[in-house]
Amino acid sequence: MKISIITPVFNEPRIGRALDSILCQRHGHELETIVIDGGSSDETRDIIARYRERLSIVVSEPDAGPYDGMNKGIGKATGDVLGILNADDRYGDDAVLQDVMDVFESDASVDVCYGDIAYVNDDDKFVRYWKSGPNRQYKWRLGWRPPHPSFFARRAVYERYGIFDLNFAIASDYEMQLRLLLKHGVRSSHMERVLVHMAPGGLSNGSFGNIVKANLEASRAWSRNQLRGGQLVPILKPLLKIPQFVRPPFAPSLLNGSTRSLG
Repeated sequence: MKISIITPVFNEPRIGRALDSILCQRHGHELETIVIDGGSSDETRDIIARYRERLSIVVSEPDAGPYDGMNKGIGKATGDVLGILNADDRYGDDAVLQDVMDVFESDASVDVCYGDIAYVNDDDKFVRYWKSGPNRQYKWRLGWRPPHPSFFARRAVYERYGIFDLNFAIASDYEMQLRLLLKHGVRSSHMERVLVHMAPGGLSNGSFGNIVKANLEASRAWSRNQLRGGQLVPILKPLLKIPQFVRPPFAPSLLNGSTRSLG
């Protein structure tokens, strides 16, 4: 099987760290690396150029934002399984892709798999831990969703059910997951391990205004997909994040500031 990893980027010099975490993966599969640069004007372009010979596809042109870049990457991907790693994030260890592919290869009925993520700052200090858990219908009505940075899907899933809806400027990843996992009920598997080290912030958490907008968009995603029961999601979704800031006692490496061994 072949796996494609898509990295959208715009003016993010930390992309070298993200690409290193992809290229150092230990796995026995064909790896396709796709970088979609939205027309960076800083040193990001030079950093990408240094990796060019080790990358499968590089596109550099203006786009309509990160979700547009993700859609471009999905359109160019030829892998059986697709993952998206943002330019300021990185994989938690060098066995992530092998473990992901093991899930898909061991059960042909699994359409999607995802794991947990740890938020760490640039000094590799623990900030927040997102333990996702298994997909259950009732949990969506309580504001739950899996962390998109740890989300992998078969390419056939996107071909059948669609890609990111650009009508959602901030919560397009939420809408896509809601559409796949709740509306269409694709079969998913939760991996009980940290897959991604994510930088704090992000599009939906970058400001108070974005937080409000993201949660309103999440509510609109329910209507867009003709789903009932999402009225309280804008209230409950932020509340579910509060426990994520408690340091997990079962991950001592996070407490020590080292994030190299989280599996």
